[in-house]
Amino acid sequence: MAEALANAIAFVGVDIGKNSFHVVGLDRSGAIVLRQKWSRGQVEARFANLPPSLVGMEACVGAHHLSRRLKALGHDARLMPAKYVRPYSKGQKNDFRDAEAIAEAVQRPTMKFVATKTADQLDLQALHRVRERLVSQRTGIINQIRAFLLERSIAVRQGIRFFRAELPCILATPPDVLSPRMVRIIEDLACDWRRLDERVEGLSNEIETIARQDAGCDRLMSVPGIGPIISSAMVAAIGAGDVFTKGRDFAAWLGLVPKQISTGDRTILGKISRRGNRYLRVLFVQAAWVVLINRKSGSAMGSSPGSRQPGGGCITMCWRSHSPTSSPVSPGAFWLVAGPSRCGRSIRPRPSQPDPNSTLTAAEIAQNEEPATT
Repeated sequence: MAEALANAIAFVGVDIGKNSFHVVGLDRSGAIVLRQKWSRGQVEARFANLPPSLVGMEACVGAHHLSRRLKALGHDARLMPAKYVRPYSKGQKNDFRDAEAIAEAVQRPTMKFVATKTADQLDLQALHRVRERLVSQRTGIINQIRAFLLERSIAVRQGIRFFRAELPCILATPPDVLSPRMVRIIEDLACDWRRLDERVEGLSNEIETIARQDAGCDRLMSVPGIGPIISSAMVAAIGAGDVFTKGRDFAAWLGLVPKQISTGDRTILGKISRRGNRYLRVLFVQAAWVVLINRKSGSAMGSSPGSRQPGGGCITMCWRSHSPTSSPVSPGAFWLVAGPSRCGRSIRPRPSQPDPNSTLTAAEIAQNEEPATT
């Protein structure tokens, strides 16, 4: 009886928890044939006794590791964003209902799945997470020192480079301007600042070493404005980019295209959608500004993507290659897209050698549904 029941399972939904996993299995007709709660240590042993089936999970902490282990057992494990699973939940919320919704959602042919990350991708992503936290802490220390100095009517020019150069002179000010206690406090904060600088530099060097050795990162760094940090963050987030059918889908997933609120055959575009990976989007926007600034100053870095256009709106980026990292990228493959301008027109800086057959408006880019990744 148990063997016949196991053979009837075709789709499995797993609701991942910290110590327990709620599992719901469906047969080909969609009827529930398995409804159990497993401990973390039982999951792999139980799945090893099940025939190969389609297993769905929400993309969350630990999902990528479990997906790799289930694939090694012969199952077709797929990850989905939680927001795409929620519409399939019925009735009140509990863990078994969530697992049933996952089993229902994984069967849908139009469902957008998350690519399973490798252990190397997760390690690289961890390096970026730690570096981002250290940079944020360093920024907080610098802002705190500036606030203490402003209380004493000491203003310093904006920019970490100028602040670092002027700080020794500021600490040498007379006691009537800066008290000895405040000098000691700022010196302690400056020591913390130096320690964070050393850690950030060490992580940056490690990331750069990994990027130089990776073929995908090396291709991405041939694009103007893209360096080891952005290329490695992109590879850590999407791998080879196989989940995206075209480059425009990557730009839409990253949130760098105008938000579309169209109705009644009218195309209405707003600000950039700002959805997807915020860390990667921030890096790309900073790279865009670097390219524009170097283009304006006549540097060779910004010669390919295009120049600044007057009256332009939001700046977005797209890839002309079929897949962001799986195909070779030429210096002209990376280009900028400007959103709606003040006069209501869509302005886009063109690449150095425009191709009329591949040009797209901002509305066409926004209409592409983005694949989901985590």
